[in-house]
Amino acid sequence: MNASASLLARLLTAFPLDPSSPTPLYHQVQQLLRRGVERGLLAPEQAIPAERDLAQGLGVSRVTVRKALDGLVEDGLLSRRQGAGTFVSPRVEQPLSYLTSFSEDMSARGIQAGAVWLERTLSIPSPEEAMALNLSPGEEVVRLHRLRTADGKPMALELATVPRALLPSPELVGQSLYQALARLGYRPVRALQRLRAESLSPEQARLLHVSAGAPALYIERRSFLADGRPVEFTRSHYRGDAYDFVAELKIDR
Repeated sequence: MNASASLLARLLTAFPLDPSSPTPLYHQVQQLLRRGVERGLLAPEQAIPAERDLAQGLGVSRVTVRKALDGLVEDGLLSRRQGAGTFVSPRVEQPLSYLTSFSEDMSARGIQAGAVWLERTLSIPSPEEAMALNLSPGEEVVRLHRLRTADGKPMALELATVPRALLPSPELVGQSLYQALARLGYRPVRALQRLRAESLSPEQARLLHVSAGAPALYIERRSFLADGRPVEFTRSHYRGDAYDFVAELKIDR
């Protein structure tokens, strides 16, 4: 059995196709490949078997395979290279030892950061936000909810909350929240982060172009000014199939 046939056999064993299902076959093929990436059966930068091999190995038509691959390329999970084939898109790595914004992370890697605004408002804080930002009763916050993209690929859902006393208007934020805060003299200098694994809700998955229930990294960040005042409370969901967080560990002597 060659490498392509062996890979397809493993994928079908883990995620079998069901021709009798009301779900279109091309969508089932997309789910099979997407879950293969999520579970590590398909690694970043790995070549996908040729359309002919995929069709033969999965028992579907080449038209079905092409439609499935076209959708995954459009979502950013796969990428096509002229004359080379179709590959799993590379993952983004971010070290946990530096306090940087999403835009700065992407720029450092030569990737174009983008944002789709989901909410940009002045509001009364929730009890959780008021506690995280140490707010007094009656204080307002700026709430910034965005879909973050990298070279057009959906990467994360980000909900940032900032005291209005530090950020007077949500309209002051363009591409980068940290750039806006720096212009106002309130760039954070340290932060506390909490990470955990979660499954995406159907709405979160729809926005991130992945399957409902797909794994995500949930990151909760509280950032502070030099004088100790909280300046930012951000909750983010990063695609588990596209983002790695890396930490350098040292022995405590």
